[in-house]
Amino acid sequence: MRIAVIGTGYVGLVSGACFSEFGVDVVCVDKDENKIDRLRKGEIPIYEPGLEQIVESNARAGRLSFTTDLRSAVAGVDAVFIAVGTPSRRGDGHADLSYVFGAAEEIAQALTGYAVVVTKSTVPVGTGRKVQSIIRKARPDLQFDVASNPEFLREGSAIGDFQRPDRVVIGTESERAQEVMRALYRPLYLIETPIVFTTIETAELIKYAANSFLATKITFINEIANLCEKVGADVQDVAKGIGLDGRIGKKFLHAGPGYGGSCFPKDCLALVRTAQEAGAPIEIVETVVKVNEARKRSMAERIVAACGGSVKDKTIAVLGLTFKPNTDDMRDSPSLAILPPLIEAGATVRAYDPEGMEEAKKLLPDLLYCESAYETMGGADALVLVTEWNQFRALDWNRVRRLMKSPVVIDLRNIYKPSDMAAAGFEYVSIGRAPVAPAKTAQLKLA
Repeated sequence: MRIAVIGTGYVGLVSGACFSEFGVDVVCVDKDENKIDRLRKGEIPIYEPGLEQIVESNARAGRLSFTTDLRSAVAGVDAVFIAVGTPSRRGDGHADLSYVFGAAEEIAQALTGYAVVVTKSTVPVGTGRKVQSIIRKARPDLQFDVASNPEFLREGSAIGDFQRPDRVVIGTESERAQEVMRALYRPLYLIETPIVFTTIETAELIKYAANSFLATKITFINEIANLCEKVGADVQDVAKGIGLDGRIGKKFLHAGPGYGGSCFPKDCLALVRTAQEAGAPIEIVETVVKVNEARKRSMAERIVAACGGSVKDKTIAVLGLTFKPNTDDMRDSPSLAILPPLIEAGATVRAYDPEGMEEAKKLLPDLLYCESAYETMGGADALVLVTEWNQFRALDWNRVRRLMKSPVVIDLRNIYKPSDMAAAGFEYVSIGRAPVAPAKTAQLKLA
């Protein structure tokens, strides 16, 4: 089989590479000549564990190629995947579909025979029908079908998510299109992955409903964390206690500074706008959006409070800038809401992230960027853990204590145990748990 993937962003590149790993001939298309040149040289423009190896091996085998020429890429394919960006539109929160519709118009002119045009981008309900209309208007005599095949990739573990997914959702009413999609996903049938066929509208809504539900779960446990701090409970024990209930599940019950990234913020907002326009507002998700934005902003206040009520002329060491570990993605990262207010309040912020600093420099130019975690800590008045990269889970606290001016740690991801931090000689503030003061006789006993 042969397919084209329009767009070499996160979704397009991962999907194209993984389809080629399934044995499909894949051509990835992008208008950005520099990006295509880099990909042809084996340079991956995003950080995703395992992606570079898959791209390299399949390009070498001749199953994966890159081009700026959409017309040649689309000619004679079995399917064309639209995987372009759908960012939130300025002003109203709707998904900006201009790239999707532009791709549909170009695809219509380039197709040479029957193909399935698949929206892989996250798009609001009704987009697939609009794509169908655009192609039909441009080529009334063309045989084609439209399908919706939303992605459920988690940044940092996208390769495994594509190759061993919980489910695959395909929206189309055409039996011919279903057969093409079944053939593309045949390797997943062999491992008995559930393949859910629905209408186009249902598939489009499944994606938004899934992400909004997960965002709601995160926001719920963050609200519970606030209550825990007031009544003396431990949010991690609460999360464990409710997560063991099979109806609830333990995933996405980790209290923290609020969700970010390329999906949850824009998808929740798009669902809210779609529901409002349809006359069926989803007030739960509206509240989730509002609460999450307020939470990210409130983290700066939490840091100031832990520093005695003022950060003026103080140095704050920050570990982690990306919205989650194992990615270089800074989109809607909590750090973007947390760190600027500290600088405005007179603090010097020294930061380190294993993969995100090049992107962070574009968005947070006033930070002092360091080459290692420990470099951030020299003479620091406080240390803030923002992203839970594995390398931050086993810091040498004797060394940290020697480096820092004041032994104050604000852990926004609950990486460490309060009792261990107190024993190590630190004033320790975390999320949804009581703060602790340094033990009178501090000893390093971190598990």
